[in-house]
Amino acid sequence: MISERYSGYRKNFSLILIFIVLISVLFILSLFLAYNFSKKFIENEFVSEKVKVLEESIKPYNDFFQNKLPEISYYNGYLDSATTAKFVDTILHDYPFVSKVVFYDCEVKNLTVKDGLNAGHFSFGPKYIYQFGDLVPLDSVKLFSKDDTRKFKRRDDFNELGIKLISYIETLDTAKVPGQDELFTNFSNIRSNKITYLNIPRIEDLKVYKEMLRRQLRTSPVYQQDMLSFLLDPYQIKILNTRPLLYQNIRIEPLTYDPLNTSADYVATEITLPGPFSEYKLYFISAKSFVDKEILSYFLPIAITMLVFYSILVLVAFLIYRNLNINQKMFKLQYDFVNNLTHEFKTPVSVIKIAGNNIKSASSLTERELKLYGKILDEEADKLNGLMNKLLAFTQIENQAIELNQDEINIEDFIESTVESHKLKHPDFKFTYEVSGFSTFITDPVLLGSLFDNLAENAYKYSPAEHKKLHITARMIKNKVIFRFADQGIGIPASEINNVFKKFYRIQNLYNQNGSVGLGLAFCKELVNFMKGEITVKSKVNKGTEFKIVLPYNN
Repeated sequence: MISERYSGYRKNFSLILIFIVLISVLFILSLFLAYNFSKKFIENEFVSEKVKVLEESIKPYNDFFQNKLPEISYYNGYLDSATTAKFVDTILHDYPFVSKVVFYDCEVKNLTVKDGLNAGHFSFGPKYIYQFGDLVPLDSVKLFSKDDTRKFKRRDDFNELGIKLISYIETLDTAKVPGQDELFTNFSNIRSNKITYLNIPRIEDLKVYKEMLRRQLRTSPVYQQDMLSFLLDPYQIKILNTRPLLYQNIRIEPLTYDPLNTSADYVATEITLPGPFSEYKLYFISAKSFVDKEILSYFLPIAITMLVFYSILVLVAFLIYRNLNINQKMFKLQYDFVNNLTHEFKTPVSVIKIAGNNIKSASSLTERELKLYGKILDEEADKLNGLMNKLLAFTQIENQAIELNQDEINIEDFIESTVESHKLKHPDFKFTYEVSGFSTFITDPVLLGSLFDNLAENAYKYSPAEHKKLHITARMIKNKVIFRFADQGIGIPASEINNVFKKFYRIQNLYNQNGSVGLGLAFCKELVNFMKGEITVKSKVNKGTEFKIVLPYNN
């Protein structure tokens, strides 16, 4: 029967071992797959996240194009050189990618002009041309004046936007109100590294412009127009690296840029800049070792999560193993308990039987022999009775089959009676005790007596002949009664302290030697729990043991 049970336990242990091996293999495989997933994800991020870097980097340009340029129209063509200089200073400060601004202070007339564009009776030409910028010399700010006798050399930006203006006026449907997007598109011109913007006239002025194309007006009106040409330097765009752990180096390069270093130790990608910067690109390059760090930082949380899940499974397997191991030990303890209990019953029964046979077979017995056999029969019967009472009381307490009595006792008298009974039983047993803080105590005297008797019996049983001593203290601290039983016995090994209160548990080489069945301290534990108290133990091998009992004080 025992070998079958052990075989069953071994099979269970084997299944647990197989389970741990399987989840370990799955864990390693999952880590491998998770790393490959992390690597692929970061590689895709390296290609896709460049869009975010571009969006963040060109935000100042978008603000300049969408918000700052339209401010020119607020002046309705009446910008002068001084006002323009202040306006340009703000732009140069806020938008470093603007390197220079050329300002055309223009007029729209119903007369032909020599320096400008003429279409029908419509003319568009500059009065003054200025240039502004950090690197523009002071003597070069003014480029042209209508009073200057020099011939005006029209620039491409002036020509292109002037022609665009005339074309738009020719096709303008004056019966409709043009939209803002339509006006902005026709009054601005975007070329490589340059944006030219002409202030947008009122719709009434545009209708007059259209009339001026067709005929000579009697009033010969003159309208003011401001044209600004912004020269842009793409290398002054501030690059905002939104993924510094992914992109090691980002720089602006021409579209034709082809890196000479194509080493496998580096990864690179690129994206074209928008609008006037379209001949340039953002070029991203990182060392593979640098990208590997980002892969690892993405992989680690996944790996930690998997490790936690794996640890939980291993813990479950361990708890199952622990439970099986405990069951195996409990089975062995119960088996040993039955054997020891049989032996404990068998020994006094055998002695009683031998004594009875001797009395039966003897023809006559002397008075000395009668007293001897009587003492033997009485002692062995007490052993049987005590063992049976302990088992019965243990079972009753475990099953809550008895009620806790509440009687008032004098604690000194109670300890004295315990001491006297054990001195009669063991004359060589030396007792000392002290009581402080209280004199009476409401408790169950029978259960408390059983507790005292068991601890006193243990102190005597596991103490050398020259150290059979027990000191009992009883104190009341914070409405709690605290009993201490300190002996000078053989002590309990530290590794066994947590096991001494377990049912059927015996410390080998000590309990076996003294014929224990492993119920004494377990019985004490159940008694104290039933009395709503606590019991603890501390011990040093060959120095002694102290049991501490804390019970609620009732009075």
